[in-house]
Amino acid sequence: MKRVPIIGIGAGDPDHLTLQAVKAIARAEVFFILDKGEVKQDLVRLRREIIDAHAAGPYRLVEAGDPARDRTTPAYAAAVEDWRARRADVFERLIRDELGADETGAFLVWGDPALYDSTLAIVEEVLGRGIAFEYEVIPGISSVSALAARHRVSLTRVARPLHITTGRRLAQHVPVESDDIVVMLDARDAFATMPGASEFDIYWGAYLGTPDEILISGPVTEVADRIRATRAEARERKGWIMDTYLLRKVDRSGNADPAALRRKAAQ
Repeated sequence: MKRVPIIGIGAGDPDHLTLQAVKAIARAEVFFILDKGEVKQDLVRLRREIIDAHAAGPYRLVEAGDPARDRTTPAYAAAVEDWRARRADVFERLIRDELGADETGAFLVWGDPALYDSTLAIVEEVLGRGIAFEYEVIPGISSVSALAARHRVSLTRVARPLHITTGRRLAQHVPVESDDIVVMLDARDAFATMPGASEFDIYWGAYLGTPDEILISGPVTEVADRIRATRAEARERKGWIMDTYLLRKVDRSGNADPAALRRKAAQ
């Protein structure tokens, strides 16, 4: 039976790899790499470095172009479904044609494949097409976990829920029931214009775990312009950006957030 481990490799730091991920890489004989184009070659390069460091024996690298997604259409859900179907075509071809009957072929996935990633849904679609293989999921350090660690904050507070959403959703609706909101890939800087922005602190990070890492935190109304300018400059310079942030409603109970106290003391 063909074996396909889906290996979470962390947010960008090679040291994010877990021992489970290292062992899974060592077992693999084939590595599938989706090429996202010239501007993102550093992402491919990091994958290659991880493989070279931890592969235990001879292996093959099989590269394929990653289908482009229409990011301009207002029909967001339909565009995502179309992109996933075309990506499933690529996965199907790789597993069917490039993997031997008893070989192990791995996909290395940024962050944690179980959080905000399409790989598992695509693999299930390929299985539904009648391609026979076994797969397992190796969790990784997500950008969310890396963000909280780098800012030295906990994602949760006592007796309060944590809400994870997207920039697109935040622009449409601020979850009033949540005092702590993690936002993934906000291309529209929704934090700057959302209702009640003055009630929140923001902990923002881009290129987490990489040499290009950028961290900014503070009251939303005080740092929003700085984040927008920094984000625009970084995207222009590199050609792409991956960022996320935590919005934390300011605690009026007197139990100040430790990170907010550190910022105040540093001023």
